[in-house]
Amino acid sequence: MTILQSIILGIVEGATEFLPISSTGHLILASSLLGIVQNDFTKTFEIAIQLGAILAVVVLYWKSFFHFELLKKLAVAFIPTGIIGLALYHILKTYLLGNELIVLASLFIGGVIFILFEKWYGKREDMAVVDAPITYRQAIAIGFFQAIAIIPGVSRSGATIVGGLTLGIARSTIVEFSFLLAVPTMLAATGLSLLKTSVAFTPHEWLVLLVGLVVSFLVAMPSIRWLLAYVRKHSFTSFGIYRILLSIVFAAFLFL
Repeated sequence: MTILQSIILGIVEGATEFLPISSTGHLILASSLLGIVQNDFTKTFEIAIQLGAILAVVVLYWKSFFHFELLKKLAVAFIPTGIIGLALYHILKTYLLGNELIVLASLFIGGVIFILFEKWYGKREDMAVVDAPITYRQAIAIGFFQAIAIIPGVSRSGATIVGGLTLGIARSTIVEFSFLLAVPTMLAATGLSLLKTSVAFTPHEWLVLLVGLVVSFLVAMPSIRWLLAYVRKHSFTSFGIYRILLSIVFAAFLFL
């Protein structure tokens, strides 16, 4: 992987990490378009680069991490994700990452679910208590929803947001909780991946990864602010349409 390719993937990651369109799926598709060969480094890169975008959350929400009650709920939400992710790590690295077919199927199915969900949820949205805090029972349920995103193309933020809305959590509340939950989740995922593969990295590969991290961090900052402003006035139907169109267009490109 070249420095230029790392910059491009950093932009893709920073722009998509917090949108319900799957940043991992976009990284895999972008890597395919760029002709990047899938190996242990590139698969680790696709996981670790997300840490750059996650650091943007730490910068923007650093005060939140001093609230002990919130930290406990984040820990509870992380438990099911951590257990399932650790148990399926080998399957993820061996069969899921880099698999364009799985990404396209996940994007398409997820898009359909988003559209149908918003039609159902739009009639119930006024039932959500706007300022109600997330309970521990809701937190652990959100953790299970997040674990679904181990499948590339599902979208971690999409799974947690839809899950939270289903549980009756207000839209703005679950979006912010999803941002914060990304921090321990991606720290653990990146740490595990680097622990298992980084010993074989060359100096050039470390530089490529560092460049991608920095670029994704810089791009993620405005992306987070944009999404927060967007969800106050819009549903996620447009993201569902985008996912479907992307999967169809890329499938045509890939197979035709």
